[in-house]
Amino acid sequence: MPEKTVVPRQIVTFAVVGVVNTAVYYGLYLLFLHRLPYLGAHVLAFLLSMVGSFFLNARFTYRTRPTWRKFLLFPLTNLTNFLVTTAGVYVIVDVLHAGNRFAPLLASAVAVPVTFVVSRRIMLPGGTEGPGPAGDARVT
Repeated sequence: MPEKTVVPRQIVTFAVVGVVNTAVYYGLYLLFLHRLPYLGAHVLAFLLSMVGSFFLNARFTYRTRPTWRKFLLFPLTNLTNFLVTTAGVYVIVDVLHAGNRFAPLLASAVAVPVTFVVSRRIMLPGGTEGPGPAGDARVT
């Protein structure tokens, strides 16, 4: 598949995986909330959904074989998202004085493409590797 069609497909798939990941996180959070304090439920649900996100992105978004190196670097995508959204919320609220109600949504609109680029760089070193065999879903 030519690069011109691969990247748009990856962006759409990345967004769909993000929606699925958010739903999984929230479902796990609610489940764990029955037995754990809210912070414990949040952390455990976040970690488990991040693992799921790694495998979903490897298989469906980037069609690449998961490796331990990629798995260990993958949390950088979440850190990137956090830093960009936090900076964005600060700029929107404190610099632009645009109000805080929708600031996280606006900041996320900027964070998602940045997170995609970081994620693609981790999952496909060099960012130029085309889709690989989707059937290789093992961490080795």
